[in-house]
Amino acid sequence: MLNHNSKEKVIEQSIEWWNPGKTKQWQKDEIDFVMGKREGYYVYDMHGKKLMNLHLNGGTYNLGHRNPEIIETLKEALEEFDIGNHHFPSIARAQLAEDLNKCTPNSVRYSIFSSGGSEAVDVAMKSARYATKRRKIISIQNGYHGHTGLAVSIGNERYSRPFLSEGDPDEFVQVPFNDIEAMRRALANEDAACVVIETIPATYGFPLPEPGYLEAVKELCEQYGTMYIADEVQTGLMRTGKLWGIEHYNIEPDILVTAKGLSGGIYPIGATVVSEKAGGWMEEDGFAHISTFGGSELGCVVAMKVLEMSQRPNVVKNVEYVSRYLRSGLETIKQKYPDFFIGIRQLGVVMGLEFNHPEGAKYVMRSLYKNGVWAIYSMLDTKVVQFKPGLLLDKAYCDDLLTRCEDSIKEAAQAVKQTL
Repeated sequence: MLNHNSKEKVIEQSIEWWNPGKTKQWQKDEIDFVMGKREGYYVYDMHGKKLMNLHLNGGTYNLGHRNPEIIETLKEALEEFDIGNHHFPSIARAQLAEDLNKCTPNSVRYSIFSSGGSEAVDVAMKSARYATKRRKIISIQNGYHGHTGLAVSIGNERYSRPFLSEGDPDEFVQVPFNDIEAMRRALANEDAACVVIETIPATYGFPLPEPGYLEAVKELCEQYGTMYIADEVQTGLMRTGKLWGIEHYNIEPDILVTAKGLSGGIYPIGATVVSEKAGGWMEEDGFAHISTFGGSELGCVVAMKVLEMSQRPNVVKNVEYVSRYLRSGLETIKQKYPDFFIGIRQLGVVMGLEFNHPEGAKYVMRSLYKNGVWAIYSMLDTKVVQFKPGLLLDKAYCDDLLTRCEDSIKEAAQAVKQTL
């Protein structure tokens, strides 16, 4: 059983034994939080402070914390399943793979399961290298794809440099987002295995693809024999109003990656859904990639429930409603503070709030926290607050949220003025 330590003791333990830098940074940012109870779209500090959760752990809690349907699904699964054995065919893995085939683009077929998003991205790049017999990987500057072997090498240097994982610049090439000519130059030598793109780059502050950009990238990939990997870890599972963000751009990728929300916030699982060509290695040697916990049977059962719930007509309709309603309310707030609150980046409930100060989002985050809302600043653009509403919010929650947001933005704007 867990020790019922005081909050101060947990912070002390975290500095001593867990992650001193992260724990101290949150204290410096005035986020004095240790999670206790969590329920729906609320989280509670150990001392009882209640927060509306607008971070959702990157979309992990799309359907809320401890969703009763998902918990009941897991309880039932525990009567029969455990993690399973990754070597053998499995009832749960086979069914989830078929379910994913039915709800992903026609261009992809096989599902390779993992324990999380970073691992799933690694599998995607390995599969692209197999299929093309090329090593070079193209990604976006200030992108984020996780922290494992290959995945960390294609993201921002903040995460790769400390571990000497930047990679050979001839092998790992980064180009600016929305710069199609830079992408053309990177692909023109016909030596790139794949392009990896978050449909809307999350850690970069959710800049939206310019009209025609992603479509043009896909055309270049086809022209130069390069695979297109859609990283849908944060934009998938109905967050954009469609099951996969890439559907808005009518792109059929060679590989699609999903994780985070696929777990229902209850049991870790990720999936790399690959084309027949990218998955050809499984015909040659199905043992070439192994993941002990990838596609755990309990996780597969949970993921099937998440897919079913996310596609319900009432959920799709609710995402559309929440997207419109919050946008309208935020626009009203923006009109009141136009010198500070200068932009709303949005596709569905994927949202970034942009402020006219280099660290404006940090000021807003602190005010939101004080007023009972948890929304984090973008780690790679501190002008932008990552604003991530859940799929199942109701009007009362949205109204309460907008009131708190208006109060917080007003306070943050005043705090910024005092520093000028």
